Amino acid sequence: MRLPIRAAVAGCGAVVALAAGVPAASAETTETTEPTTPTYAPVTLSPEESQHLCADVLPKMLDHRAKLTARINGDANTKGSVAWLRARADAQRAKGHTKAADQLVVRADRRAGRLDDLKSAQDRLNAFKTAHCVAK
Repeated sequence: MRLPIRAAVAGCGAVVALAAGVPAASAETTETTEPTTPTYAPVTLSPEESQHLCADVLPKMLDHRAKLTARINGDANTKGSVAWLRARADAQRAKGHTKAADQLVVRADRRAGRLDDLKSAQDRLNAFKTAHCVAK
């Protein structure tokens, strides 16, 4: 019973937002070819929120990133690692299941490519920690 009401409310909200934006969009007649970058208001945190973020959330995020990196870089016995996926692909290829082996190789390559994303996330988290969290 709740789901249809929520869907109706969400649908009405979307219609109202679109209806409010349509006249403003049609009234614009500027001839700019450059895309405009959106401007966002700065996010402000209370001291309690900042303390919670620095003391609880940030260490968990850093730990999670480290565990993911360790898993991806693990050996063939570490479930979920690139080496484990490649070993599974080799086993499937030995059984004559080339399609399954190819899919596993694609998964292994994609997972290995996530290391750059994880390194970037670590750098951003450490930069945030350095800039906004007080060393204790």
